[in-house]
Amino acid sequence: MARNLTRKILEAHLVDGRLVPGEEIGIRIDHTLLQDATGTVAMLEFEALGLDSVQTELSAQYVDHNILQGDYKNADDHRFLQTACARYGIHFSPPGNGISHQVHMEKFGVPGKTILGADSHTPGAAGVSMLGIGAGGLDVAMAMAGMPYHLLCPKVFGVRLTGSLPDWVSAKDVILEMLRRYDVKGCVGKVIEYFGPGVKSLSATDRETIGNMGAELGATSTVFPSDENTLSYLKSQGRETVWTELLPDEGAEYDEDDEIDLSALEPLIACPSSPGNVVAVREVAGLKVDQVIVGSSVNSSFRDLMVVAKIMEGRRRHPDTDVNINPGSRQVIENITLNGGISMLLMAGARIHQSGCLGCIGMGQAPGTGQVSLRTFPRNFPGRSGTKDDQVYLCSPETAAAAAIKGVITDPRDLSAEMAYPDVQDPDTYRIDQGSIISPSEGLPDREVVRGPNIKPLPEMEALPETLEAQVGIKVGDDITTDGIMPAGSRILPLRSNIEALSEYVFYRIDPDFHTRKGKGNLVVVGGENYGQGSSREHAALAPRYLGVRVKIVKSFARIHKANLCNFGIIPLTFKNPADYDRINRGDTVLLRNIREFIRKDAQDIPVEVNGKPIMASLDVTGRQRKFLLAGGGLNFVRSLIDVSE
Repeated sequence: MARNLTRKILEAHLVDGRLVPGEEIGIRIDHTLLQDATGTVAMLEFEALGLDSVQTELSAQYVDHNILQGDYKNADDHRFLQTACARYGIHFSPPGNGISHQVHMEKFGVPGKTILGADSHTPGAAGVSMLGIGAGGLDVAMAMAGMPYHLLCPKVFGVRLTGSLPDWVSAKDVILEMLRRYDVKGCVGKVIEYFGPGVKSLSATDRETIGNMGAELGATSTVFPSDENTLSYLKSQGRETVWTELLPDEGAEYDEDDEIDLSALEPLIACPSSPGNVVAVREVAGLKVDQVIVGSSVNSSFRDLMVVAKIMEGRRRHPDTDVNINPGSRQVIENITLNGGISMLLMAGARIHQSGCLGCIGMGQAPGTGQVSLRTFPRNFPGRSGTKDDQVYLCSPETAAAAAIKGVITDPRDLSAEMAYPDVQDPDTYRIDQGSIISPSEGLPDREVVRGPNIKPLPEMEALPETLEAQVGIKVGDDITTDGIMPAGSRILPLRSNIEALSEYVFYRIDPDFHTRKGKGNLVVVGGENYGQGSSREHAALAPRYLGVRVKIVKSFARIHKANLCNFGIIPLTFKNPADYDRINRGDTVLLRNIREFIRKDAQDIPVEVNGKPIMASLDVTGRQRKFLLAGGGLNFVRSLIDVSE
């Protein structure tokens, strides 16, 4: 059988199971990635496993989320992470150095390798043909310990690309077209593999943009071939020796397929408040724009920022439109400076910020009340910007630059009457700061890990009882994001290593008093479709568990959040009959009789009593996850195995 590239990579890393879609498999992980918003707890989890050093080919920790230092908390966390990296043999990227997935691609990306990251945009590694998967911090900690990563074998969705992008249309419009077609859950359980003659027209950083936002489709990962463009990028980084050509077989088979003619695409935009709410830019043209931000988690490469600089060269931002530039890495800043881009942007009235997530995670840059913000970010979930009832649109750098000049949403093709489309090529050779990453050295066990007062021990978690009685603590609707469960922002993010303090903000934007139910017995959360979409943050499972949440009953779950619930001993049930959602309300009593026995016997159907009346729920988890649920969490289970082996 002619094999696709995804299957080839999975076969080369398969440790457990069969490559049959829907069956559980275990794969070897070559690289791991942590960022500081998830990394503090993940590092504590790794420490709890009792190993002297990481067991991967390469593990890296990046500081890119909590880079504002309003008080001691973030600074203490950064010192903890740096000293823990020195202790356990992990590469450390300091604050200001850049965004995790972009810097990893620059410094460490290798075609054909696997990378597991505690950042949902880890699939951006597709830019250099790595199989990147986002996961919760505990899954990454276990991979750091040398354990396989277990997941349901994904389907492979082949998307054939033909043609090449016209002027004023870029890679962001490709992934927005995919979101227009499939929305935010249309690719759940799938790896998207792009192939065909159009691939050669996309640079490595174009592919990173498309892979990065595959997470917004619900996809497990995204894969591109490793070809001449991959080699050119690695050469420009001085790392051509790691290049390997990786292609699907001629006539490779895919579980599903689609085709995009790149030459037929036009500028697209995602309207508030979902990445899947995509329309043509021309359909919303003329709307006043108060804020433009280019960069952060996606579209922050050299090419993206230089295109904006060239479009704005000799022009001035509209006086009513604030323009912000968030470079993806220190390397990008250095190289656009060499090419005059910083000067162009400053003269145009743009504000240049340090490399980091910033507004993308709600860490500053919040728009004003009622204001419209155009961003090249990957997400525009409600309130994620830090402003209630925000109006955030997602677009390409070209569309953002056009709005920055005109002050209204503008189809960037309209600028062709004033200027030629900028021809921006990636440098043949980047200026590279070799000292930007702090690499591990010898003598690991002798290194001291420094812990400030914000570093608190992980909470203990009890095993699942034989019968579970609980009260419905909250009922929410469809498409609840991990931002809705566990918000980010400059006030809350610094508490990520202090679960007790962090737990006060669980469901804060929906029900500010939710945390007051701690200590009043076990809790149930009821939700609608696609519950837990968005970020990989395991805090959206860990903090609710600390408050007493033991069960979530919803219509459907997002992939990473469901895995995180199992990791922390929260039972992820789905309604057998979705109409039963209407029969259960906040304050109702829920009883799961003999729940341990049902889970132990691999039962799929779980009877649930709501105020004494029966409904049926489904428990669709793997045998391994059932063991986690019985133990009260994955860390409890793994530690028990280590104790037995000792």
